[in-house]
Amino acid sequence: MTRRLLWPPFCRRHILVVVVLWLLLASCAVPLGIEPLPPDKYPHFIDDSSKDSLLRAIDRQLHYLDTQEPETQARIGSETITYSSLRQSIEGFKEIIKRGLSPFELNRVIHKHFTVYEAAGRDKQKQILLTGYYEPLFAGSYDARPPYMYPLYAIPDSLVTEQGETPSITKIGRLTEHGNLRPYWSREEIERNNLLQGSELVYLRDPLDAYLLQVQGSGRIKLPDGNIRAIHFAASNGLEYNSLGKLFVDEGIMTKDEVNIPRMRSYFSEHPEAIKPMLNHNPRYIFFKWGDEHGPKGSLGETLTPGRSIAIDQTILPTGAIGYLVSRKPVLNKEGDIEYWVPLKRFVIPQDSGAAIQGAGRVDLFWGHGVYAEAAANHMKETGKLYFLLQKNFELPEKIR
Repeated sequence: MTRRLLWPPFCRRHILVVVVLWLLLASCAVPLGIEPLPPDKYPHFIDDSSKDSLLRAIDRQLHYLDTQEPETQARIGSETITYSSLRQSIEGFKEIIKRGLSPFELNRVIHKHFTVYEAAGRDKQKQILLTGYYEPLFAGSYDARPPYMYPLYAIPDSLVTEQGETPSITKIGRLTEHGNLRPYWSREEIERNNLLQGSELVYLRDPLDAYLLQVQGSGRIKLPDGNIRAIHFAASNGLEYNSLGKLFVDEGIMTKDEVNIPRMRSYFSEHPEAIKPMLNHNPRYIFFKWGDEHGPKGSLGETLTPGRSIAIDQTILPTGAIGYLVSRKPVLNKEGDIEYWVPLKRFVIPQDSGAAIQGAGRVDLFWGHGVYAEAAANHMKETGKLYFLLQKNFELPEKIR
């Protein structure tokens, strides 16, 4: 889970004339991540999950905003508003949800009191690609003993962070003997040379399990004595993320529609010699810390709510507004296999980010843990739509008319 970055400027160093021209244009440009919709283009708002889970996710978002300076500014479409006003917008939405309105009344109130924005998506139809993530459960041991031979590491002493040119940028690396900051070691360098000896946190019994926990960012470890401990993201080596699934497609091993975690696991079982070079294709490495029973925290520092929290590209899409997600979700049979798919329509809260979640057309939905969460996260590669809601005026309505 990567750190939060709110609307930073994108900058390239070309010749002076181009830089000056770009800065002049950027000063008045509207971010392309979302745009407002006319009321007749609003989606029909219904919610297919529980009111309690939505209110819980909203309260966590309000808690996050309470930790920020009230006059901090956020950009939502063409609007620049303070966190204080954003908090009022979310409070207004919370009051509406608490009333348990019928779908007809809910839509009438949203049309009257909220501006709805649509994410630009990844194509002309403004469709997003929706994937899922979850807390996997893997067997592990504090000690290296067969079959537990594949470590997850705590933050090593060699990992150094420095403040970048702006407060929103942090440099990650390692210091040379002369005190210069250099890029941190890649996955291949770490594992080939056993560079992190002494920083082991826990050992797993499968290299793919260790890799997947790094991709998911959090999980749970079942120890030999039967105890289960939560393990959470602590830091990364700061290197670029390369997708294992994309590598399977690029190498012609699977098609886009075929690639998923169960098929990858099956492939590596049949081709064990391929696992190390294919995992090393991703130089990014994640370090962990032990967590608590409250669940993993997203990049905003708040506990994620299963089925409600989403990860987005926070450099393009707004983290503070209420979201609305339209796609589809799987239905499982008694054996835990996917039997069919049904529409997914629900309010969501942007509370996380990820190295693989880039652009206005990528969304990752957190499913929690368990059989359903694993199935949904492992198989979801669905198209959909993402919207954001912002209250038109920031006075809480005493009475909804």
